Amino acid sequence: MDAKQEILARIRRATADIVEKDPEKDTPIHWTYGGGIAMDDVVGTFQQKVEDYSATVVRVSSAEVPQAVVDGLKATGAESTVVVPVGLDKSWVTAIEGAGLTARADEPQLTKTELDNTDAVVTAAAVGVADTGTIVLDHEPDQGRRALSLVPDRHVCVIRADQVVSDVPEAVQIVKSAVHEGRPLTWISGGSATSDIELSRVDGVHGPRKLYVILVQD
Repeated sequence: MDAKQEILARIRRATADIVEKDPEKDTPIHWTYGGGIAMDDVVGTFQQKVEDYSATVVRVSSAEVPQAVVDGLKATGAESTVVVPVGLDKSWVTAIEGAGLTARADEPQLTKTELDNTDAVVTAAAVGVADTGTIVLDHEPDQGRRALSLVPDRHVCVIRADQVVSDVPEAVQIVKSAVHEGRPLTWISGGSATSDIELSRVDGVHGPRKLYVILVQD
């Protein structure tokens, strides 16, 4: 008897007492995809998980967002230029310019060199995932095209508390329409980082080095 036959024989012996061969009928799973998971504090868990990725999270009211955006840019080290998607809240853009920073609108589209030479980007978000500490962009006008959130070294992201859900399947239901429309999704779990075979960590290889999250709670 070769190894494959031995493995199959063991499986048959181990499952000999199972009368119902349909696994769904034998062991019903009382769970609906996209229904979310039980969680005592969805928003608090989201904040904790995002901070676990060494990102900064601040909670503010909607009226405080413009100043919080400026504070986030300064905290991450942005000094002169900021990319702003065309659909970004105008009060945020006004605050950025009022702080002495140049807001670069992506219309017409900025070149790769211009993006690379920009200090930071400010975007809104589509949904946040508490279970994984992930922010999802579906690239609506207030988030801009994908390159905007991948090239600059700093990302200040504004997300509302009511956009935070418990788990990934629940988030997928929210951004499903964007997929059907052919738009890309960007899933962000902390700042960009990678490690080589010797576990030497390098930040900013495939996205922003720093992530600053403004969590709007009213």
